[in-house]
Amino acid sequence: MKVSIFRSIRTRLVVLLVGFITLAVLSGWFINRTFLEEYYIKEKTDVLIAGYKDMNKVFQSGDALTKEQLKNLALDMEADGISGLMVDSEFHILFSSGFGMTPDLLLFRLKDLLFDDKTDGEVIKKCKEYTIQRMHDKESGKDYLEICGHTSDQKNFFVMRTSLESIADAVEIANHFYLQVSLMIILVAALIMLIVSIRFTRPVMELSKLSRKMTNLDFSAKYQSSGSDEIAVLGQNMNQLSETLEETISELKSANVKLEADIRKKTEIDEMRKDFLSNVSHELKTPLALIQGYAEGLKEAVNDDPESRDFYCDVIIDEADKMNKMVQKLLTLNQIEFGNQGAEMERFDVIEVIDQVLNKSNLLLEEAGAAVYFDNQEKIYVWADEFQTEQVITNYVSNGIHYLAGEKKLVITPEDRGTLVRINVYNSGNPIPEEELDKIWIKFYKVDKARTREYGGNGIGLSIVRAIMDSMNMQCGVENQEGGVNFWFELEKDKIHVEVFVKK
Repeated sequence: MKVSIFRSIRTRLVVLLVGFITLAVLSGWFINRTFLEEYYIKEKTDVLIAGYKDMNKVFQSGDALTKEQLKNLALDMEADGISGLMVDSEFHILFSSGFGMTPDLLLFRLKDLLFDDKTDGEVIKKCKEYTIQRMHDKESGKDYLEICGHTSDQKNFFVMRTSLESIADAVEIANHFYLQVSLMIILVAALIMLIVSIRFTRPVMELSKLSRKMTNLDFSAKYQSSGSDEIAVLGQNMNQLSETLEETISELKSANVKLEADIRKKTEIDEMRKDFLSNVSHELKTPLALIQGYAEGLKEAVNDDPESRDFYCDVIIDEADKMNKMVQKLLTLNQIEFGNQGAEMERFDVIEVIDQVLNKSNLLLEEAGAAVYFDNQEKIYVWADEFQTEQVITNYVSNGIHYLAGEKKLVITPEDRGTLVRINVYNSGNPIPEEELDKIWIKFYKVDKARTREYGGNGIGLSIVRAIMDSMNMQCGVENQEGGVNFWFELEKDKIHVEVFVKK
């Protein structure tokens, strides 16, 4: 969008500054015209008062005055343009300064003021010692400021006069000259501001063109002007913004590709949900069929001997127990995933929890012929949900027992990772296919369904592990190692009471 010349920064800057200068000039002219004369009379009045004080001080000292003192006083008054006269009570002249007037004329004027009270001028100031008035001399046609009175001891009388130039004419001439000079200043200032504004707005125009290209997603243009002022910094920031936007758009395109992949993954998850319902149905169908079959056999007394009845009852109890465990695991998983079973963080010794799990699993370990390797000599304190941590360890140990093979080794190793501790549960046996590693955490997913059925598994345990670790914002995983598979999870170490242990 093209900017109108009347709306451009350059035009507004010139108009603003020229207007400001014009306002300042007009304000100065108005102040001169209104207050200059008054200010001039005040200055002259102050000069007369100062002359009176100097003269009064000299004649009040009480000492005999030397010619040198009188000469200096006269020179000071003449320098200020003052004619002055000092007489005693007998009207003998004590001092005179004849700047523009002779002593006789000053004496004559003093007598007029004292005896005839010819204060026919405009009184400026009046006090006990003196009176100051502005008067017009008809003979000379000039204006004067005049001060007349007595010294502070009232022994001597004085009169002083200073000429007032034609102040009105002087002010008029001064203002006329001031306006002419000001007009020249305004014209020169306007020209200078135009040049400066062009130089000042050139980088702004460059930034405007750059932003227009960025609007059209053209990030090839860069700000070229040099400097270290705010505009140069803005230009550098625009360059960085251009680079950042280019990178961001590239990332967005990559994210779009990833989003498409996520959509495909979501479709796969929907299919998994369907599989989940199918798997639940399948898992429950077998034990329900067995329970129904053996219950009917008991009812119809297919085998009426006590040994057969006990066998039938054991099968029914065993299948019912499997169903109960599966339902309990599903309920636990559901509560964790939907946040109904939040993690209660507490400090505990994870080594002690591992010991408890191994003790509870001792019978299963003996039946599987497992060789357990675990060093429980040193304590490791962590912050986590102790009950849920026990569930994770139990599922890992149970999973390791189910898939033991080869040397039948079950190795539990704590690993120091700075602020975290990683618990590794390794079992010897066949590795998990690499393409299956990310799928084993899915509910009812089984790498070897036939083998899992043999051990009574249902594919829920590892899903519970992942849900628990997610609820505590901690990590878990699995990796194939030489001769077996290693499952791991991480917990936050207690920063205050942690006890150093040797990395295994």
